[in-house]
Amino acid sequence: MSGNHLSADTFGDRFELSALPLSRPPAGYAVQQLDSDLLLDRRTGELLPIRTQGLAALFASFDDAFEAASQWVLQHCDDPTEHHLAIVPAGYDPVFERPILIYGVLCGQP
Repeated sequence: MSGNHLSADTFGDRFELSALPLSRPPAGYAVQQLDSDLLLDRRTGELLPIRTQGLAALFASFDDAFEAASQWVLQHCDDPTEHHLAIVPAGYDPVFERPILIYGVLCGQP
């Protein structure tokens, strides 16, 4: 099963960063685990806390983030519908050299 077998909205609705009214400038797309500050690291393919030194969590496109999230789900979830991941816009703090969750920690349930 590859990422293209997951539905297009598996990790939320597709969006373009330039179309969002954001309070901070976006630096890319990130894959966030809901109810946490864990982000998918591009290099290791693991979910790591946002304050992890050297975390490479920013993806250049929604498609890149979708593919990485899909691979994580296929490797870690017995039931792909129970993944608790979302693709979100993220900023970057050059002082602390880490990503910023523009929307903060997203809840899995309203």
